[in-house]
Amino acid sequence: MKAWMFHGPGTQLELVDVPDPTPAPGEVVVDLKAAGLCHSDVGITDGTLTEVLGFTPIILGHEASGVVSAIGEGVTTAAIGDRVAISAMGDGTSGVIGQKTIGIGRHGAYAQKHLTPASELIPIPDEVPFVQAAAATDAGMTSYHGVFVRGGLQPGMKVGIIGLGGLGLTGARMAVLAGAEVYAAEINTDVHAAGLERGVKHVVNDVTELAPFELDLIVDFAGFGTTTAGAIEAVRHGGRIVQVGVGQQESTINTYLLAMKDLQLVGSVGGTPADTVEVIKYIASGGLTIATRTIGFDDIPAGLDEVARGVKGHRLVATIGD
Repeated sequence: MKAWMFHGPGTQLELVDVPDPTPAPGEVVVDLKAAGLCHSDVGITDGTLTEVLGFTPIILGHEASGVVSAIGEGVTTAAIGDRVAISAMGDGTSGVIGQKTIGIGRHGAYAQKHLTPASELIPIPDEVPFVQAAAATDAGMTSYHGVFVRGGLQPGMKVGIIGLGGLGLTGARMAVLAGAEVYAAEINTDVHAAGLERGVKHVVNDVTELAPFELDLIVDFAGFGTTTAGAIEAVRHGGRIVQVGVGQQESTINTYLLAMKDLQLVGSVGGTPADTVEVIKYIASGGLTIATRTIGFDDIPAGLDEVARGVKGHRLVATIGD
């Protein structure tokens, strides 16, 4: 099979031929159909996050979907021909970046085939395209976890979303579908319309402009310091702020307001396989379409370069095979 191999920081991905994988007991082989391109892979290739890898050279890519093509001994939860996604978080017990997870501790999705434990498969209904399923495993999962698990969203809540990039648009749409009243702050006015099209009631340039709406929850998908500080100003007394984005590693916030408004400020990273399942349910219902743009398998290195420069409002997903 063909795969894009990463040898280390400062090197280009190399297209190589490697033997087709053979499943051991408890494993399956998936013929990949789609692989999402994530900014964390840019961090790996530029040296910022390379230390998380279990080994090199390695095939990167942790957002994957495809069709089961071979089954190892003892596997009873999957059959050849099953449409599946592969959990970006392993089986959910190995932490956010577990050393056995796809594209981190074992070869990943920038390849034609992938060997995975059967325990990490997530079934895909026929009505969910492979491209959407791949995006659901990370972009969708991370959005869901921040809004619903860490944010505790309930129907009827007033929710603010900071940043209408790929994660923010997805999180906003799921919040709308769950019965929340959703507002958003986004500095790039070109994507305001995309938020409104997804059911956001009002979009402003700066989060502090959302203060009059007395929001119960604000989820910050940007994380540029000023956005965190602004969320503390804007959220209602007793509200909650969830920090997902880390566009800037440090922030100066008003701790007086944090205390006097009796606020909760919590972090959120990644998610769980169960979160991905919920995202796929939203997609299957017809209510959610994650904003994506597809590229070819041969274009993965150029796609990562584009991600490094900044992709606004959608996820790049490589299509693989026929």
